[in-house]
Amino acid sequence: MNLALSIREYRTAIILTALGIGLVIAILLSLTIGAVSVPVADVAIIILQKAGLFQNIAVDSMHEVVLSTIRIPRIVMTILIGAALGVSGASLQGLFRNPLVEPSLTGVSGGSAAAVVIMIVFGGFVIQADGWMYTILLPVLAFAGGITATFTVLRLSNQTGRTNIAVLVLTGVAINALAGAIIGLAIFYADENQLRTFTFWTLGDLGGATWDKLMIASPLLILSSAGLIFFSPTLNALALGEAEAYHVGVDVEYTKRVVIFLSALAVGVSVSLSGMIGFIGLIVPHVIRVSFYADNRLVLPGSVIGGALLLVLSDIVARTVVSPSELPIGVVTALIGAPFFIGLLMNAKRKNEL
Repeated sequence: MNLALSIREYRTAIILTALGIGLVIAILLSLTIGAVSVPVADVAIIILQKAGLFQNIAVDSMHEVVLSTIRIPRIVMTILIGAALGVSGASLQGLFRNPLVEPSLTGVSGGSAAAVVIMIVFGGFVIQADGWMYTILLPVLAFAGGITATFTVLRLSNQTGRTNIAVLVLTGVAINALAGAIIGLAIFYADENQLRTFTFWTLGDLGGATWDKLMIASPLLILSSAGLIFFSPTLNALALGEAEAYHVGVDVEYTKRVVIFLSALAVGVSVSLSGMIGFIGLIVPHVIRVSFYADNRLVLPGSVIGGALLLVLSDIVARTVVSPSELPIGVVTALIGAPFFIGLLMNAKRKNEL
């Protein structure tokens, strides 16, 4: 038994290391691509100089400015958001024991976006739109909107003390439709600048990354993602069923509340930074389960790295496929994720799981 566990842990370490290497390669590629091409050697030297090394080596000042003020903040935000979306989807799938569940299906993305759009349109009447209080309130309201939508969906999908997944998905669709109606209603009160901002929230965009935003949002994203990974063994026990998990000492209702809370926090803050980006939390956990195995001690940390990797690669596509223009990141992830989701549904139908 101990030998089997050691082999499994060794395989998990190898897989996570391989994913990490893939992420590092994607990061270096992303930092070199753009309107200003930066050689890989300059990227490495500039990053090392930020760490206090090789200070005597001269680099192109334009390359340093581009990396320091635009690309590095963007890649950090992309990694944090991809990781948060990936692990949130993996956690919710493990919690509900269904590979078709992802954060946006529970209404959290729509609720977060609706709250943020209301702040964009009407918050200026109360708080200066470019002030520090406005910047702080955006992730707070995004989280509040997301958690409200999520718990509304869970409440309505509760049936005799258990969550009905079919009702959960349908209720999530209804909540997202309601959020879309609220966003549409706000359009009538928006000016031209606010209308342009609506495109950001509905299609997703990673171009607004700044160090100030990251200072506020990154602790929340890191803590929520790390907190979800902590529940890996508990979610393994829940895979056997709620009754079985309860008999081996798992507080099922506490686990549900905390996992949903952390998932809503991660997704809500992500939406406040980048707008609505779908399908990351659906694709990545499922690929890891199918490609390797379903142990959540692999799936959750693997989804952190895999989610970051997929979003970095999607961002590269968004920035290059119509260069010098840029596609909204949500368009790229939807083009990848929608066919994948349809495939999941058809596969579940063939297995009579729907």
